[in-house]
Amino acid sequence: MAAGLMTLAADKVTLDTGNTAFMLISAALVLVMTPGLAFFYGGMVRVKSALNMLMMSFIAIAVVTVLWTLYGFTVAFDTGNAFIGGFDWVGMRNIGIAELWPGYTIPIYVFAVFQLMFAIITPALISGALADRVKFTAWTLFIALWATVVYFPVAHMVWGADGFLYTHGVIDFAGGTAVHINAGAAALGVILVIRKRVGFKRDPFRPHSLPLVMLGAGLLWFGWFGFNAGSWLGSDGVAAVAFTNTQVATAAAMIGWLAYEKLKHGSFTTLGAASGAVAGLVAITPACGSVSPLGAIAVGVIAGVGCAAAVGLKYKLGYDDSLDVVGVHMVGGIIGSLLIGFFATGGVGQTAKGVFYGGGFTQLWKQFLGVGVVLFYSLIVSAILAKVIDLVIGFTVSEDDEVAGIDQVEHAETAYDFAGVGSAARAVLSSLDGSSESKKVDA
Repeated sequence: MAAGLMTLAADKVTLDTGNTAFMLISAALVLVMTPGLAFFYGGMVRVKSALNMLMMSFIAIAVVTVLWTLYGFTVAFDTGNAFIGGFDWVGMRNIGIAELWPGYTIPIYVFAVFQLMFAIITPALISGALADRVKFTAWTLFIALWATVVYFPVAHMVWGADGFLYTHGVIDFAGGTAVHINAGAAALGVILVIRKRVGFKRDPFRPHSLPLVMLGAGLLWFGWFGFNAGSWLGSDGVAAVAFTNTQVATAAAMIGWLAYEKLKHGSFTTLGAASGAVAGLVAITPACGSVSPLGAIAVGVIAGVGCAAAVGLKYKLGYDDSLDVVGVHMVGGIIGSLLIGFFATGGVGQTAKGVFYGGGFTQLWKQFLGVGVVLFYSLIVSAILAKVIDLVIGFTVSEDDEVAGIDQVEHAETAYDFAGVGSAARAVLSSLDGSSESKKVDA
């Protein structure tokens, strides 16, 4: 069991303070990603929903931290069975401050807090698909339930030493399946259950602050180096390759998205640049330790073009994915995970080789297994959770409350104080909401 593994690790390796410091910094970088995501999403919604969007990310930090401490870490990473971990570390008990993570030179506490940051941002990613219309209490309850029955078991299947997907050879260096496909599929499951936004397919729903979007994307890009490079759990050459591939793929994806956007719509937009960067970050996450920098360029370009094309599917298929979580995170995660089967060199972080490096289709089939298991499990369970919550307490606010503004209804606040400006200026600022109701300012 876990205690035996810890003893074995302590006998074979000693604490490396450099690796420990690197991992603590990486954990802090990953935490920065959640406020970055809040700004990224917050800038994309209308004025009257900005605070609610920020809160949907920030509440994930609070809820998941407590659950991770109580039972999340042990369920995800203690030795158990193929689908769920054991319970030796409930409440972080039976972990000594000097005990090392099995096979590595960092304390168990350092590994636990690093993985906590992954657990926090994954449900926060889902929130973008639900913008403008979800009750804050229902969202908070959903986070708690979803983390418990979806994220923690999926993390064990993907990364646990005895996890089902890990033992079947599925490669996910930093969370393409466990984080991005998981969150994207969950978003799809929920939006298939709850109602659409008022004005879907009719109103433009323009971003109220593109500077905030760009700031959020920049913070995500910055924090993602900890997300990917830190996942090697040490500061050596493989971490450096993962760091490099993260930068390269993100840049390539931005170019790919902008090129598609120019050819399709005739313009290079700041929203496209930010979205393309995030698509590249998503796609390289599972592959950053398996591909070369040239492979990272290919992953980035394919993801940039593929995700740019995918975001329009919601209008053709009729699902209301407010901020394109499905199109960017689910599709981007699928692209990155499957491209490992083509571009894995066998000489970076893993020994498996892809189709283009003489490995045949073996790894590709394994990647299909990982994508399929996580996608369908998360989609189905998330839809069930959303339906139950909707039946018991209602998942969405009323349409009237949505039109009035979810910030005022759910939080009794507004993101911007227009009281000091004239009525004409208030009318112009309020028009950013994109609804006729928001234009009814005081005479």
